Amino acid sequence: MSKVIVVTDSNSGITPDEAKKLGVEVIPMPFYIDEQMYYENIDLTQEQFYEKLMAGGDIKTSMPLVGDVTDKWDEFLKENDEIVYIPMSSGLSSSCETAYMLSQDYDGKVQVVNNQRISVTMRQSVIDAKNLAEAGKNAAEIKQILEDAKFESSIYIMVDTLNYLKKGGRITPAAAALGTLLKLKPVLQIQGEKLDAFAKARTVKQAKSIMIDAMKSDFEKRFNNPDGSQINLEMAYTHDIAAAEAFKEEVQAAFPNNEIVMNPLSLSVSCHIGPGALAIACSKKIEYCNK
Repeated sequence: MSKVIVVTDSNSGITPDEAKKLGVEVIPMPFYIDEQMYYENIDLTQEQFYEKLMAGGDIKTSMPLVGDVTDKWDEFLKENDEIVYIPMSSGLSSSCETAYMLSQDYDGKVQVVNNQRISVTMRQSVIDAKNLAEAGKNAAEIKQILEDAKFESSIYIMVDTLNYLKKGGRITPAAAALGTLLKLKPVLQIQGEKLDAFAKARTVKQAKSIMIDAMKSDFEKRFNNPDGSQINLEMAYTHDIAAAEAFKEEVQAAFPNNEIVMNPLSLSVSCHIGPGALAIACSKKIEYCNK
């Protein structure tokens, strides 16, 4: 049986310590803050990131350096036969396409998975891949299974401020000014490839209700599983853990049959939406991992 290692990047939200517990590897994402490069979870903590973000630092995301990726692959292949590499959604970054091109030099030993996910849903894909590898699947089989399920996930995110969407060019300055004046709390959606607008709320309470109702609708209509027995339920947040814990209680009450996994949103998403964001997410369980 082929020895398969699962590798992802820090957009999954998996920290180095968690990676050790899960038995996977994580390549840290680089950031430029005021022209200085940092690596997520290596020399840049969540707290440091938000300090710099809220102080008005010039923050730019970047793809992993090509040499960093291939050096890691070469290192992992010394003790493993194959690699399943799970980068962030190709709709949010070109790093997936770059990784796929690099993998062509590895004679099938590196399988790059494009299953259109980010943050907590991407984290679940990594766990699924690890379970599939332990069940005896080879890298190509794992890639196929994950890509077949790539649209079977949802993320809904409430944004606390429009400033960072404006800064990233995702909305116009005029729209941001109007939204700020009206105190709007936009709800965004990631359902497949990209970050899209979903709804506008006037209050945090209304935004929470919109997200919970949207998730209930997905359970029933998209996944045909109203009780959630075949669905992983996840949550994410930026910076404000107290608000996230309070929202988690509301979500748990709405979905009493589901165990909720909650983690901070990856910094690549956080820099575009800012602090104070709350998110609810789900992904359909892969039956191979349930046997």
